[in-house]
Amino acid sequence: MRCKNNILFIETDLTKKEIPAKMNELKKIAEKKITQIDLDAVKIIDSAGVAFLDELQQKFSKPDLINLSPEIERTHKIFSSLTLPKPQQSIKENFFVKIGESLLGFWQTAKKAVYLLADIFFWSFVGIVDRKGHRKGSVISQSLLIGVDALGIIGLLSFILGLILALQSAAQLRQFGANIFVADLMAVSMVTEMGPLLTSIILAGRSGSAIASEIATMKVTEELDALKMMAINPIRYVVVPKFHAMTLCIPLLVIMATLIGILGGLIIAITYLDISVVAFVNRVFDVITFKDAAVGIGKSFFFAWTIVIIGSYYGFTASGGAEGVGKVTTKSVVASIFWIIILDALNSLIFYF
Repeated sequence: MRCKNNILFIETDLTKKEIPAKMNELKKIAEKKITQIDLDAVKIIDSAGVAFLDELQQKFSKPDLINLSPEIERTHKIFSSLTLPKPQQSIKENFFVKIGESLLGFWQTAKKAVYLLADIFFWSFVGIVDRKGHRKGSVISQSLLIGVDALGIIGLLSFILGLILALQSAAQLRQFGANIFVADLMAVSMVTEMGPLLTSIILAGRSGSAIASEIATMKVTEELDALKMMAINPIRYVVVPKFHAMTLCIPLLVIMATLIGILGGLIIAITYLDISVVAFVNRVFDVITFKDAAVGIGKSFFFAWTIVIIGSYYGFTASGGAEGVGKVTTKSVVASIFWIIILDALNSLIFYF
């Protein structure tokens, strides 16, 4: 390359073999002013040569390219990055815009959730007396999946939880000669809190995820659209049987979890605290009131409805194929457990504060 009268003459072909040498020569003329680049001697150019020309134009404030052959000009237009449209810079949103978007998104989500909640409760009550739009035996099959299949894991975890609660409390009560009060602890904690809460969390992870993934799969595979085309309400056909099954199964599962948890505490009381079975059982029935039992079983219904509603909501919002199904399933489980704990805290504030 040589420079004369602010014109840079390139006297060899511009291919990937010549470019390294040209880059070294470029350092010698870096301080000169170039207004034009003469390509009359260039017969062959490839993508590396085009990139080198782009570098020259950027370095010397876009000098004009002169004496290009038609082939060189066509190749330059095809491979030059300078002819590409510049990407639009995203506008940085301020704090208030972000807050507004968050509030608007929350409002839209809340509105959809209320509509879904109303549909589910309406068709659930209608479905008690009108079985149209339901598959025959759907409630029984869902009860088997939600309730019977969950007996093993709920029973095992309830028993272990009862053992742990009784063992941890026994070590402290024993120091003060208050061994019998382990029955009070087990009865109150399992009936009012641990039984419903443990059962609901297990169902949220087990059945809630199944509900969300099933509905989400039907959404992305357009099965829900097919139901609508056949004049079948998807909520009535898919969600209501799960709602009924969860409502029927949750109190039975809570009662079972509570009894098995107390049984775990009884074993610790017998083996570690030398308390007789009769004394432990009598103490349990003396401590537990009808209010405690009603609150424990009553709030389990709200937990069950929360699981079905949240799982259905996220299932209906799925998009994007298999990846979308996985995302909404994860979100549904997290949201279900979150709202179960929030509802449990509110219940405690209302009835025991």
